[in-house]
Amino acid sequence: MSMSRVSPGAERLVVIGGDAAGMSAASQARRLKGPDELEIVAFERSHFTSYSACGIPYWVGGDVTERDELIARTPEEHRSRAIDLRMRTEVTQIDVAGQRVRAREVDTGAESWTSYDKLVIATGARPIRPEMPGADAPGVHGVQTLDDGQALLDTLARTRGRRAVVVGAGYIGVEMAEALINRGYEVTVLNRGKEPMSTLDPDMGRLVHRAMEGLGITMVNDIEVTKVLTGDDGRVRAVVTEDAEHPADVVVLGIGVRPETALAKAAGLPLGGHGGLLTDLAMRVRGHENIWAGGDCVEVLDLVSGQERHIALGTHANKHGQVIGSNVGGDYATFPGVVGTAVSKVCDLEIARTGLREKDARRVGLQYETVTIESTSRAGYYPGASPMTVKMLAERRTGRLLGVQIVGREGAAKRVDIAAVALTAGLTVEQMTALDLGYAPPFSPVWDPVLVAARKAAVKVRTGQDRS
Repeated sequence: MSMSRVSPGAERLVVIGGDAAGMSAASQARRLKGPDELEIVAFERSHFTSYSACGIPYWVGGDVTERDELIARTPEEHRSRAIDLRMRTEVTQIDVAGQRVRAREVDTGAESWTSYDKLVIATGARPIRPEMPGADAPGVHGVQTLDDGQALLDTLARTRGRRAVVVGAGYIGVEMAEALINRGYEVTVLNRGKEPMSTLDPDMGRLVHRAMEGLGITMVNDIEVTKVLTGDDGRVRAVVTEDAEHPADVVVLGIGVRPETALAKAAGLPLGGHGGLLTDLAMRVRGHENIWAGGDCVEVLDLVSGQERHIALGTHANKHGQVIGSNVGGDYATFPGVVGTAVSKVCDLEIARTGLREKDARRVGLQYETVTIESTSRAGYYPGASPMTVKMLAERRTGRLLGVQIVGREGAAKRVDIAAVALTAGLTVEQMTALDLGYAPPFSPVWDPVLVAARKAAVKVRTGQDRS
């Protein structure tokens, strides 16, 4: 049975998912329309809402001391703005034809239907769990939600041993390896790729590999995990690869995430090749006038390759929510796409990328040139100057910028924003060399490292060879 209307003339917006995209959409819609015009009901299956999942590794590692520091807005704050937020309630079915959703209270099992005039799907993503024996054993953790983070911390608190194995070496895997080192664990990272950080080309990933080993992390690349072994108590005791057994008191899965779209798929909504919901520029689910979707459960347009991608990032989720809320609330907004910018760190090593890797460019049929340069974060003579490596891809003949990867110390990562803007604007590497960037010895060499790479790339594009 659905709830009675707050106001007889009010439309009802139902939001599935109470984190970044869902609650950004609800909040923006509420700013535009009051309760007498728009009733908002939101469902969240966990204990938390509007939190920073990106901050979980830093909470686990101790850089962030309190869990609640990661919470941007509590359920009570949302409710104070006339949003009927129902925590620990999971939507189990979407009835598109009947414009209603079925929800189950996690703690009691009670189920009910709620009708909607407009629906927002913001179900997020779920950690990939390998299909192998022992993957669900106690002591094996995915790290996607605050509940996941709390469960991992609880395991660390009651585990006597100090051996940790991280499976996967993407952003989460690398960040969790550092967090566990900070907690005093012996950490082994098992990675199926040639080098950590598969979002980088292997030559740049090698720099990350060296930094991880410098922290005391044992890095095992080009390896497949086959099973997780458990002890007599049923808890994890080792992770087995093709040719070795790695003792483990705790295991963290950092293999990546998949869109959480089982609910949408069962409802017959359109999914893309990566399993994410497909939307138009207004974040409306394709073919459905009154259903929107955003956050980690959708696919987005890559503005460089022209293809759909799945990228699970809080920046996108919040933007999606703003766009959806504006459109639901009677305003108008669009989300044109992304260029694939992301940053991370291992201890004091900063890692950044935007645009296409070499294999991305090859996959979409682009011919390209690459250059890699070594520079410094500041003028070489200024105290604190540290080395930085910049790799740049440019389209052959046209010189259009295709991608940039940066690995270095302080001041390296956020330089990728220069490239992100250039990619969004469609600049060539030649045009980039004329960018009027800020300079003073404490901040940059006379030629910023990104511009040094652009100059070198421009010469290579013009001449077909690498001349500085």
